Amino acid sequence: MTPRVLTCDETLAEMARVLTVEAAALTRMAAEVGDAQLRAVEILEAMEGRVIVSGVGKSGHIGNKIAATLASTGTPAQFVHATEASHGDLGMVTPRDVCLVISNSGETSELADIVTYSRRFAIPLIAITRKADSTLATQADVVLLLPDAPEACGIGMAPTTSTTATLAMGDALAVALMKRRGFEREDFKVFHPGGKLGAQLMLVDGLMHTGEALPLVAPDTPMSEALLTMTAKGFGLAGLVEGGRLTGIITDGDLRRNMDGLMARTAGEVATRGPKVIRRGSLASEALHEMNSRKISALFVLDDEDRVAGLLHIHDCLRAGLG
Repeated sequence: MTPRVLTCDETLAEMARVLTVEAAALTRMAAEVGDAQLRAVEILEAMEGRVIVSGVGKSGHIGNKIAATLASTGTPAQFVHATEASHGDLGMVTPRDVCLVISNSGETSELADIVTYSRRFAIPLIAITRKADSTLATQADVVLLLPDAPEACGIGMAPTTSTTATLAMGDALAVALMKRRGFEREDFKVFHPGGKLGAQLMLVDGLMHTGEALPLVAPDTPMSEALLTMTAKGFGLAGLVEGGRLTGIITDGDLRRNMDGLMARTAGEVATRGPKVIRRGSLASEALHEMNSRKISALFVLDDEDRVAGLLHIHDCLRAGLG
């Protein structure tokens, strides 16, 4: 039988149908969140070891992602394939751990050994399954039920809705644990030091120039000396400091606007007052956005007492992988 080729409109309609079916399942899950989910979070929060996530097939792929999400958000986790567990990897599971076992049907035979092991050594077992009366569900300490919703595939058999629901349940657990632990962006950066994400989580403190590298002048500094400071420090600008606090900035634009009689003036007479700044502890990505939006090349960094702590140049951000 030759399959009928879908038209463009029919193809888009089919894709929209899949998304609608899966979205309906997630909406139903959200409405049914309750005591079981809360108990699961409490068990995971109280554990002293790791979350041992296990599953087979598509559930295993989803389990890998859930373990990775938990680990990257402050909850130690490791995926253990059920088949490998039966051939020695059960040694990775300790009484300090919690087992999070995934099976849509709850009857996956390959999971029998890890389930039995958890019962033998009193290791808490959390099950994610669609069948409340399944073998897995009856053995578990906590059962997180997936909605009894149809798979979104055309023949109703390929794991689609069920895997989306499982992944969403894992995300819900991970994010709830983050909130309960007060896990913040700074903590997230510890687990994501590399790549684009790590760069976006860098703080200005780690990139800024400090100490003798800063181009700072007093208001009564002659412009001849201020120009030497701007040239020597290499940033093309100078900060005007009074009592340790930044009150102005001198840039190339200020020099051009005051060219007539420039050398007869002081830094305080040439500087632009109330410059844009950023605070210590701010994300470098925020600083870069500020510089790009205002078409400037550098920002002075101030501490909590409004004193100059450093200077961040746009090139520092670009070298760090931002932009």
